[in-house]
Amino acid sequence: MRYIFLSGMMVLGLASALLLANLTEPTKPAAVALPDGFTDGLVAEVASPTALAFTPDGRMLITTQTGRLLVYQNGALRDTPAMDLTDRVCSNSERGLLGIAVDPEFASNNFVYLYYTFKKSGVCPDHQPTRADNPVNRVSRFTMTGNTVTEESEQVLVDNIPSPNGNHNAGDVHFGQDGYLYISVGDGGCDYRGDSGCGGQNDATRDSNVLLGKVLRITRDGGIPDANPYIGPDSARCNVTGRTNLDTCRETFASGLRNPFRMAFDPDATGTSFFINDVGQNAWEEIDRGASGADYGWNLCEGNHDNPDRVGAADCSPPPAGRTAPIHEYSHSTGCSSITGGAFVPDASNWPAQYDGSYLFGDYVCGKMFSLTPGNGGGFDKTTFLTGLGRGGPTTMIFGPHDGGQALYYTTYTSGGQIRRVAYNSGNRPPVAVIEGEHEEDQLWDETLTVEFDGSGSSDPDGDTPLTYLWDFGDGNIGETSTPEITHTYAESKRFNATLWVRDSRGKLSDPAPVEVFPGNTPPEPLVTAPSTDYQFKVGDRVALSGAASDQEDGAVTDASLKWEVLRHHNNNHTHPYDSDTGGSLTINAPAPEDLFSTGAGNYLEVRLTATDSQGLRKTVSQDLEPRRVDVTFKTYPIKLNLRVNGAKIQAPWPLVSWRGYGLRVEAPSPQRSESGRRWKFKSWSDGRGREHRITTPASDTTYTAKYRRLPR
Repeated sequence: MRYIFLSGMMVLGLASALLLANLTEPTKPAAVALPDGFTDGLVAEVASPTALAFTPDGRMLITTQTGRLLVYQNGALRDTPAMDLTDRVCSNSERGLLGIAVDPEFASNNFVYLYYTFKKSGVCPDHQPTRADNPVNRVSRFTMTGNTVTEESEQVLVDNIPSPNGNHNAGDVHFGQDGYLYISVGDGGCDYRGDSGCGGQNDATRDSNVLLGKVLRITRDGGIPDANPYIGPDSARCNVTGRTNLDTCRETFASGLRNPFRMAFDPDATGTSFFINDVGQNAWEEIDRGASGADYGWNLCEGNHDNPDRVGAADCSPPPAGRTAPIHEYSHSTGCSSITGGAFVPDASNWPAQYDGSYLFGDYVCGKMFSLTPGNGGGFDKTTFLTGLGRGGPTTMIFGPHDGGQALYYTTYTSGGQIRRVAYNSGNRPPVAVIEGEHEEDQLWDETLTVEFDGSGSSDPDGDTPLTYLWDFGDGNIGETSTPEITHTYAESKRFNATLWVRDSRGKLSDPAPVEVFPGNTPPEPLVTAPSTDYQFKVGDRVALSGAASDQEDGAVTDASLKWEVLRHHNNNHTHPYDSDTGGSLTINAPAPEDLFSTGAGNYLEVRLTATDSQGLRKTVSQDLEPRRVDVTFKTYPIKLNLRVNGAKIQAPWPLVSWRGYGLRVEAPSPQRSESGRRWKFKSWSDGRGREHRITTPASDTTYTAKYRRLPR
């Protein structure tokens, strides 16, 4: 069992916290590295931030996965959310309040648009694709009055978009230069009808009569633009039911997408021009140019490559007729494997000329940003723009106002969730305030009332030292020091919000570095009591989690102060949120592996239990939950003939590390030729079943052999 908590020297720290992420586990970032002239600074700390938008008067609107709409105004977050939809939003897995857009005519109509997962039946089940009571995604228009948005102002524009499996919801909304609202929708993770499978097998995006795996385009009132590509007698509106009995949904602008997590629109284009960041399956990430009627090929193709999980996949290089190739792709072998936010560098920014026309995008897993710049011979030149963000960001990227120009704002799940800003300054750049320590969360505790603060990690990009350290201890006392260490004694034991700024030798002030401080307090002690550490699950098991916590100051911690998070680790390089809840217990459905190639070591569940004491001090414990792995071998007689397992073509003999209870769809193609050129016809399977059938992975290692008989030459 691993412990994640606050301990060691009482040093004020801005480090990583544990929160659900849309694609992977947040981790503590390394030092952010930027090109000369750029700085990266903290704007605000926000748990699970998903999207950003700016009003014409410069207010920043922030959506959180849990369902809160926040307002950042005049350099600070407002204490009261503009709206709180937490009771109506499912935020388990990758669901939640996922996207926001501000109407181009906001100054006169005050319209904002939200994409969120609606708790339609009052429940938020995970990973049960064909359940009738699954939540749905919807896009609604609201009216904002001052800094308040009322639920009563909601006008639902698109409803009942399936969310069958919790993941691949997409959820981005933007206005194009044409004045229409564009909406990105994922493929749902698993087939909403249950007839093809999950992951690479899921062919929901190929169904033109459902709003999955698509980019949609509607008017601000929810109508269909006259120029939409699928308007005719064989199409119908899908805005009420999410699908139609006819061939095509009229809302569809483009299709063939897996999880178009974020889109970015070029503010300087003469017409509507945008890129789509589509998250890949096992091998390739891609960026697509938005085009009316385009089909980007999923689940036949992954980028410019065949999808091995799909039976009958097309030859994707070059793209087959009717398919639109990406403008850029990159391999998971680079260490980056989940494309997220993107933004065009606007003319209104004061960035160097080398960024003119550039497109920036981020990767959630490797914690980097890249720049695509149009090349001289066509195509794009890719360079690394920013590194060291850690796993957990950036999720959204957008340019907004800063110092009379524009800067890049982005959201990240690292360090407990933050809004950060990348700005360029050709003159004196601001210093960076950093409070380092041994802590694993952005909280500080001490059993006594005296706390030692340390800002020695602070720096200035121009070398304008010495730095001056400005302290606000949160209790009404402030301090200024020429050295990075200071000790402060609090008068009482309760939570305080302390902040450090640093000023360089030329008078430039940094962004704030805040932290919660708990003098005279110790963290609670959570304990996972079930299941045991050696428990191994079978696919489909109902796994009961239970836990408790005690606190030195409070005694027993109430169930209401316990929070469960279950993460799904994928191939040792990233995680997906799987389930979460509050209370002393949680029962989850043990999942199947994400796909046929995600069954070995590095694919498992992680259970996290967080206890919070009466003052808000937290501690988290973590326990891995492994599947029961079983060796399943597929053979043929004669040897080296081809088989299909869950749609993937394999050559026997082929060993598979499966999970007990995992369903395998096997097929013995017939007739087929061996390597010698002889023709063979299927005769029988060793389990006595038909040429095509399903196998449930048994409790012990098993071999399945397909026998063939030779055909005459």
